[in-house]
Amino acid sequence: MAGVAVLGSFGCSGIVGQSDNNQRGARNQRKNVPEPKYLELERSGELAKREKALWDLYSPCYLCPRLCGAKRAEGIGGVCTAASSFRVASYGVDFATERPIRGTRGSGGIFLSNCNLLCIFCQNWQIAHRGDGNVTTPDQLANMIMSIQRRNPHNVSFISPTHLVPQIVSALRIAIGRGFNLPLLFDTSGHESLEVIKLLDGIVDIYQPDFKFMDSKIAARFTQGAPNYAEHAAAAIKEMHRQVGVLQIENGIAYQGILMRHLVLPENLSGTDKFVRWVADELSPDTHINISGQFFPAFRSSEYPPLNRRITRTEHNQAMQWAREAGLHNFHS
Repeated sequence: MAGVAVLGSFGCSGIVGQSDNNQRGARNQRKNVPEPKYLELERSGELAKREKALWDLYSPCYLCPRLCGAKRAEGIGGVCTAASSFRVASYGVDFATERPIRGTRGSGGIFLSNCNLLCIFCQNWQIAHRGDGNVTTPDQLANMIMSIQRRNPHNVSFISPTHLVPQIVSALRIAIGRGFNLPLLFDTSGHESLEVIKLLDGIVDIYQPDFKFMDSKIAARFTQGAPNYAEHAAAAIKEMHRQVGVLQIENGIAYQGILMRHLVLPENLSGTDKFVRWVADELSPDTHINISGQFFPAFRSSEYPPLNRRITRTEHNQAMQWAREAGLHNFHS
């Protein structure tokens, strides 16, 4: 996850939607881009139905493939430790994400606390594992969304959203009532429930999933036993691609589609050679992709050789060669 500048204090219940003039200006800058589909879902009443269906999976919790069944409404946290309340670590405008996402005005980023995957090499472990952040309500989350829109970024992204999808959709509906109309991004580890992803059809404009491991046995070792990671990620990402397709770009800015991420690990633990072939065969050679060489030992990596070292230039060059040999050609960093 990239860093993000915090805009202001949390609990900002006095924030209201941007002015009509600002909204018109934002629409004019995107005049050749179709409006986000979630607006029509809200007008038709379908978004309210999706919201209810997602809350039905909340407690006992079956929002992710761990299916831990935590009674979150009673304050009992699951594997992700998130219970009845939820936290936001930071929010603001991010210029560190991929170029078609950040463009010239940045990407709005809302970093949600806790995580359902819990990688032992997490570079944001204070947020993901420890749950650092500020307790937030859907109404306050909607205020954050509107605060970001007033900064006029190209989109708004939810980072690590899986365990909080009901709250996000509730906040989205509130924000729509206040004038929200930017493309919505879903920045995820890939450990997703196919049922939940299907409920997000038409709500999410751009998916940014990781595909971290091609071998579920290897994944389980480094993710606190996450069940069948590779199989769940493959099914969920194929559904994401069915919904939004290859990344659509207007004037250099993405407004719909999928942008995949893959972190190269030492000694090819992530299975990069298999990953790039999967993308080309199961999605499209035109898929936009970030094959990241930014791995460094973090959190508990020192306990799990070879994750106790950075990847070498040779390892990253090999990963890029595999990608090109597979026919991939839309690369981002």
